[in-house]
Amino acid sequence: MNLRKFLIAALLLAGIVAFFALDLGRYFSLAFIKDSQASFDALFDEKPVMVTLVFFAVYVAVTALSLPGATILTLAGGASFGLVWGTLVVSLASTIGATLAMLAARYLLRDTIQARFGRRLDDINKGIDKEGAFYLFSLRLIPVVPFFALNLLMGLTRIKTWTYFWVSQIGMLAGTVAYVNAGTQIAKIDSLQSILSPALLGSFVLLGLLPLAVNKVLGFFKRRKVYARWKGMKPSRFDRNLVVIGAGAGGLVTAYIAAVVKAKVTLVEAHKMGGDCLNYGCVPSKALIRSAKLAHQMRHGADYGLSDTAPDFSFKAVMQRIEKVIRTIAPHDSVARYTALGVEVLQGHARIVNPWTVEIALNDGRTQTLTTRSIVIAAGARPARPPLPGLDDVGYVTSDTLWDVFAQLDAVPKRLVVLGGGPIGCELAQAFARLGAEVTQVEKGACLLSREDEEVSALARDALAADGVQVLTGHEALRCENVDGVKTLWVAHEGIEKRIEFDQLICAVGRAARLNGYGLEELGISTERTVPTNDYLQTIYPNIYAAGDVAGPYQLTHVASHQAWYAAVNALFGEFKLFKADYSVIPWTTFIDPEVARVGLIEAEAKEKGVAYEMTKYHIDDLDRAIADSDARGFVKVLTVPGKDKILGVTIVGTHASDLLAEYVLAMRHGLGLNKILSTIHTYPTLSEANKYAAGEWKRAHQPVRLLEWVRKYHDWKRG
Repeated sequence: MNLRKFLIAALLLAGIVAFFALDLGRYFSLAFIKDSQASFDALFDEKPVMVTLVFFAVYVAVTALSLPGATILTLAGGASFGLVWGTLVVSLASTIGATLAMLAARYLLRDTIQARFGRRLDDINKGIDKEGAFYLFSLRLIPVVPFFALNLLMGLTRIKTWTYFWVSQIGMLAGTVAYVNAGTQIAKIDSLQSILSPALLGSFVLLGLLPLAVNKVLGFFKRRKVYARWKGMKPSRFDRNLVVIGAGAGGLVTAYIAAVVKAKVTLVEAHKMGGDCLNYGCVPSKALIRSAKLAHQMRHGADYGLSDTAPDFSFKAVMQRIEKVIRTIAPHDSVARYTALGVEVLQGHARIVNPWTVEIALNDGRTQTLTTRSIVIAAGARPARPPLPGLDDVGYVTSDTLWDVFAQLDAVPKRLVVLGGGPIGCELAQAFARLGAEVTQVEKGACLLSREDEEVSALARDALAADGVQVLTGHEALRCENVDGVKTLWVAHEGIEKRIEFDQLICAVGRAARLNGYGLEELGISTERTVPTNDYLQTIYPNIYAAGDVAGPYQLTHVASHQAWYAAVNALFGEFKLFKADYSVIPWTTFIDPEVARVGLIEAEAKEKGVAYEMTKYHIDDLDRAIADSDARGFVKVLTVPGKDKILGVTIVGTHASDLLAEYVLAMRHGLGLNKILSTIHTYPTLSEANKYAAGEWKRAHQPVRLLEWVRKYHDWKRG
């Protein structure tokens, strides 16, 4: 705490201490006010301005210091100044005092609270930014809500001072009038309880609930306004309860849930069932990575007491294995399976005609139109194409197209360029390098995996370089050229241009949501980056939802599945209750070797957001099983609340990091701390012990040193 804060805190504390030490509370009693009424009235008649100013200052001080007595002063204001003038004086003084109390709490406490609980306050701050004035107004209308507590708590938020002032002024007016009016009849008041009868208190509660009711009514009219242009088009009966567009992870799970609860649901897919993950992303890439890892292990057989062996393989066979893996998993996402589950599956392209009608251009040339109560858009994403001159001249593949193109090759591309240093680019670069390609990876940014901590990015770079990848970070791709069949990429680094010859070019510079061709533009739904949704995954039309990559904020298969539950339940049962999508515990993994897995905060994010944390690290090179597997590298890094075992975030780098992370995901989801992990039995020898040992490192750093010193003395005494 700086000197200024210390002095202000000391001054406020001194005022509070003086109030109680000098027993000033005796002047803020009903008996004292009634006994002093005559003399106070005489003084007011003699010096009205001075009395009003003193009363005003005292009232401001009492409310600013959150001292008991504001109620009595309000009665005194009514008794001395009458209803009109008393209401004006008390209303203004109480608002100024409340605002000062709020500002004091903000100045003295907000930075500390934000630093310790910043991440958990994000949702509150967003809510305050959006509807803070509305909720403050509602609470101000209810006298049973302690005003002093509201002043202090609101000071910890980002509500604007002027907003706080005028909303408090209006919100407290009804209660102020009630008390001031009672003060005008102070001779008849025996106790404070006689002022507010249960009926009057109930009236105030209803008054406080009125804005909430008004908000609901406004919401109703807002929805009607959104649908106004479609007036007369809403059918009286519907063909379906739900139409789902897209059969990737988000669409499949949405349709599955709808079928389970016996809704009539249609799933529309224009291309392959299973979406990107099954056909182009997660499944084929992991099959490729597994083959590449085996080739790597063969080359390093000496690490396992065997001979180093150059793997002899057919690249076509490797690609055929990938196709076989996809075919084996495909029945899980097939038309036959979902039809058996009760989902109507239509193969074709869907277009939303109006909020309740979907037109489907079937792949067989026919057209089918369905009316539906709700729609879920789960169309996924496609690889982004960089605006690189000459790209079409040299030809390129993406994470979607490379599987078909490379399946036609007889051998691994000799010279391969990978554009992009994100997870997809890193996974493909390492895998193809391990299969024998000369890989050059080009990343415009300063590091690979830019969303990770610096040490993780550096470790990933070293891992790829060790496998033969030439990593060029800080290099901007300028243009491509194809001269006499020689394909070249020109890049720039620190003002110097450099040419890279290649045989194949993989563009892995990110993915863009599929937003065009579904009728969204005609509906007035933005298609700039993703489909804008609220916390319930609703678009501007409450009956149209979005889930998965089209909605964001994460382009992860498991997040799409996670969102699908909210989209399905809200779409089918939203008239009873809407559920906010929960992104508090989202894990993800980059499947390079060693794997990089994380959940919650990393250090860079904690510093950026001002979240206080402690860092505990356990190095996997000390783990028995990792040593036995000749794979002893990486670490488990855990961020916790200072002085507590509550987990804020975890990063694991190492073999099977994605599997090890699951224990921390479970712990964070259910509020379990490191002590719980430490007290859990982990099988020996397994990689999972790394989690226990990380918890042990935290425990060792938080030993009760003084208690242990007394225990040592006890043992010394026991030995005589």
